[in-house]
Amino acid sequence: MTVTIRPGEASLEDWRAIWRGEAIAVDPSSRAAIAASAASVERILARGEPVYGINTGFGKLAGVRIKPSDLAELQRNIVLSHAAGVGETASVATTRLMMALKLGSLAQGASGVQPQTIALIEAMLARGVTPVVPSQGSVGASGDLAPLAHMAAAMLGVGEARVGDRVTHAAAALAEVGLEPMKSSAERGARAAQRHAILDRQCARRPVQGRDIIQLRFGDRRAVN
Repeated sequence: MTVTIRPGEASLEDWRAIWRGEAIAVDPSSRAAIAASAASVERILARGEPVYGINTGFGKLAGVRIKPSDLAELQRNIVLSHAAGVGETASVATTRLMMALKLGSLAQGASGVQPQTIALIEAMLARGVTPVVPSQGSVGASGDLAPLAHMAAAMLGVGEARVGDRVTHAAAALAEVGLEPMKSSAERGARAAQRHAILDRQCARRPVQGRDIIQLRFGDRRAVN
């Protein structure tokens, strides 16, 4: 079974199937919106307009323009600086659910994320590469930035990832299954992968698990309908 993620239409049963380990794919109908959104960002940059977090600094440095030659380094550094989580490693099921939720968010085509980012998350899920994500850590008011930065760092080939039951360097994990880390302009998508999926994951995990408990108790799916 493959769960097709359609932005705004995913059901609890879809997330439950993903939690259980089913394959995941983004609905092909989302591709056009994703590409159009990414193209919009490129046009803005081509006109030399400032875009927060892409060609400017962050926070109090929002008024500082970043040279075009430094944009890739900016995006890489913001991911790595936020990858400062601690604590136990999140389970494979939890991290897969987080990645799937992020796919559902990015597939709406409103983030400017590069299509390569979507494709890499899909491929990692399909080929069994799961970033090692610490379960604790936050940055400022956004409590999910640190854990999601670990996911994005693995997409850049930094940090660690699981392949099957083994934990190895993220770059080696990607190479083992025939994937390459994100490079060049696609790194702008790495930062877009940092927001809110960790909180969605925690919220989604609870009803998914709760439904399982109810089914075990009553033995009939109709008990939760």
